[in-house]
Amino acid sequence: MPGTPRNPLVVVPALNEEASVEAVLTDLRRLLPDVPCVVVDDGSSDATATVAEAAGAVVLRLPYNLGVGGAMRTGFRYARDHGYDVVVQVDADGQHDPQYIPRLMQGLDDADIVIGARFAGVGDYVARGPRRWAMRLLARTVSTTAGRPLSDVTSGFKAMGPRAVRLFAHTYPAEWLGDTVEALVIAARSGLVIAQQPIQMRPRAAGQPSQGAGRATVYLLRAGIAVLIALLRPPAVVPPEGSFR
Repeated sequence: MPGTPRNPLVVVPALNEEASVEAVLTDLRRLLPDVPCVVVDDGSSDATATVAEAAGAVVLRLPYNLGVGGAMRTGFRYARDHGYDVVVQVDADGQHDPQYIPRLMQGLDDADIVIGARFAGVGDYVARGPRRWAMRLLARTVSTTAGRPLSDVTSGFKAMGPRAVRLFAHTYPAEWLGDTVEALVIAARSGLVIAQQPIQMRPRAAGQPSQGAGRATVYLLRAGIAVLIALLRPPAVVPPEGSFR
């Protein structure tokens, strides 16, 4: 509801991002000095965790790589157990501009999840070929399930309110891209309201994308299968406030 006090937490899933995570955390602290940040080190083999701790973040270390979904589920459970009712997901590679976070959070006045959408009229982010076709198909499928048009259902830049935090702490898909597409299907079928805000992506601060175009296309197709499976399952129930299921 508008004007409802919020206790937000930024969750940064990170795998081998020692070259960029400090700049990301510095940017977050500069723009959002009162919002705490948790870095979930997803089994990194480099100094990601050490750099993040030195930059002032709480670091949750996973013993091995679980993927973004597993890392985010850890973040949601930390948020639930420590009294945070809003989670904002931000990548550790510097592509997500924290200046948009207040807008995403403001959108939670009318929605449970607000996606930072790359294809909503801001910026020049482009996906080409089969990857773009798969992304469009997934967007149409999720839009139908959510009952409203959503242009970028694979975006990892999101703000999620209290009901979403409780739901995702209890059940959050760990398969790659499940943390985006399948999670939105689960949320929509559980009665959560999903909206989007246009954002502009920035270039990676360091490193290389975790998936090349070919493998990304394959994973997007696999995500489509995961969505179909999610549509066949019974809707998940949002745990009540104060639940630790």
